[in-house]
Amino acid sequence: MKDKNTLIGWVLIALVFIGFMVYSNHNAVKQAEQAKLKYTQDSILQVKADSINKIEAAKAEQKLEEEETDSTNVFFEARKGAEGNTTIENELLKLTISNKGGQIVKAELKDKTYKSQEGGNVVLFDGEDSQMEFLLNGKTDNLRTSDFYFTPATDGKDGVTMSLPLGGGSFDIAYKLTPNSYIVGIDVKANQMAGFFDVNTKKMTINWTEHMRQQEKGFSFENRYSTITYRETGDDTDELSAGGADKHEEGDDIEEPMKWIAFKTQFFSQILVADGQFKATLLDSRMEKKEIEDSTKYLKWLSTSLQTQFDPTGVNPTNLKMYLGPNKFSTLKENEAALSDKAGYDVNLDLQSIVYLGWPVIRWINRFVFLPVFDFMTGWGLNMGLVLILITLIVKFLVFPLMKKSYLSSAKMRVLKPKMDELNAKYPNKEDAMQKNQEMMQMYSEYGVSPMGGCLPMVIQMPIWIALFNFIPNAIELRGQSFLWANDLSTYDDVVQFGTNIWGIGNHLSLFCVLWCISTWVNTWISMRQQSFNAAMSPEQQQSMGCMKWFSYMMPLIFFFSFNSYSSGLNLYYFVSGLITILMMWYLRASTNDDKLLAALEKRKKERKSNPRKGMTMMERMQAMAEQQRALQEQQRNKK
Repeated sequence: MKDKNTLIGWVLIALVFIGFMVYSNHNAVKQAEQAKLKYTQDSILQVKADSINKIEAAKAEQKLEEEETDSTNVFFEARKGAEGNTTIENELLKLTISNKGGQIVKAELKDKTYKSQEGGNVVLFDGEDSQMEFLLNGKTDNLRTSDFYFTPATDGKDGVTMSLPLGGGSFDIAYKLTPNSYIVGIDVKANQMAGFFDVNTKKMTINWTEHMRQQEKGFSFENRYSTITYRETGDDTDELSAGGADKHEEGDDIEEPMKWIAFKTQFFSQILVADGQFKATLLDSRMEKKEIEDSTKYLKWLSTSLQTQFDPTGVNPTNLKMYLGPNKFSTLKENEAALSDKAGYDVNLDLQSIVYLGWPVIRWINRFVFLPVFDFMTGWGLNMGLVLILITLIVKFLVFPLMKKSYLSSAKMRVLKPKMDELNAKYPNKEDAMQKNQEMMQMYSEYGVSPMGGCLPMVIQMPIWIALFNFIPNAIELRGQSFLWANDLSTYDDVVQFGTNIWGIGNHLSLFCVLWCISTWVNTWISMRQQSFNAAMSPEQQQSMGCMKWFSYMMPLIFFFSFNSYSSGLNLYYFVSGLITILMMWYLRASTNDDKLLAALEKRKKERKSNPRKGMTMMERMQAMAEQQRALQEQQRNKK
């Protein structure tokens, strides 16, 4: 990076990088604004329907009171009872199931690999955090499971059936944990209840809501990865906006049926899988401002309403599966294989797609390059900080040829500086700029030098940087892993704590982020210092480069405000990468002899004159275009 073209390359990279971040933030803000507008419109409609809703609510309340007092009502006995819990567990998962509603009320991970911030087991939800209810239409009464008390019947340590007696039959919800996995089977079946249901009852509605618990130290960073994710039958994985409130409804944004739907945080997910498919009528994600202001216990409130197949005769139960575990690529793949072995489950569930690895091309780089390398190194038992440093070294080694090519292109421009000085002296006036540019391109063509040679190799590296930008924050292997002063590489290192929030910074200072910004500033200073010895520039170019210079010096400050709350693992990677870049640039400068390089260029110029190449190089095309433009301008002057 030793001339203005290479500097432009670095600035372009920075602009793309910043643009990528700004686009992500802007997109989130835009979606949040759209969601806010939609909520406002919904509120207006809601106001118009208030009177109708009040009447309907009053009728429903009156009906409920009649059912609770009418001993002849089919639900009379089912509404009475005392709340109690049943626990089932396997090697990895412990679930608590309440007889009120027959639903899971607590999910706890037993795997000691994953710890809560307090040091205990990770609890995905507990108590009133989550609710899942099943709704079915009857001939005279509708069944809503959350209103009733079920009777538990255990099936060993890892299974229980919650039964709701109704008339001469029962409505059963059976839970069964798959051995050594994070999967629980949920079978919903009606026994001898065909006479209860409406003749058109073929579907069952599932209402699932949850206040998503904060599991990590960095609230804002974890929150940006928390949302509703789903897999469509067309094999596309999509999600609601994680940047704010987002709501999709049937006939609006929901089009295709779904294979599975998930409530996801940064490192843990609850994935509900259908044996057939789900038809979603509502997907809703909200930031609960009051709770977030009062405490940091919850991230978001998520809600969904789904429809799936149901057989009222009880011949074919509704088979559901639920994954409650970590967002680890290999673990999701193993559990998906277990699901695919079951009849009726699609082999292309692609549960791993819940781990966000970037846009399609970036995702391929992460999935087929960085993920295998990361898993391979993790298997060595090394500290995760050392693994990140080794990955950084590998990346820098792979891109070194591009860096060397960029540097040599810049060095060629540097050794040709005296000739550029002669051109500037020959054409000092602005009106001679066309002639000067034409002779400049001719000179570049004669020496086989491209002014873009220092820029393009740097831009080619951008996909790698973006890939790691997406990969490292989603690597659960970094969670809880310490390195130097960082206690957890998956979140920010807060060596300096302010005790209060400072606008634009937060309540802490990330040392790895500061070190990265310093290394970036040093790289910029080296670039600017070397650039002053590169090709001569006109006053206009010097003014333009002056603006670019100050922008380059501002970049580390921009990065600091953006990355102070990012994962320390990501900042560690960028810091080590910047440090290696400084060393590589020093090596390239020390190993390049300008006199020998100029001699090689002069030799190449003679060879090209004696044996011109067939076809035109890029510079020759640019030269031809400049000559055509100059001829056109002269022709226009002659007409005048």
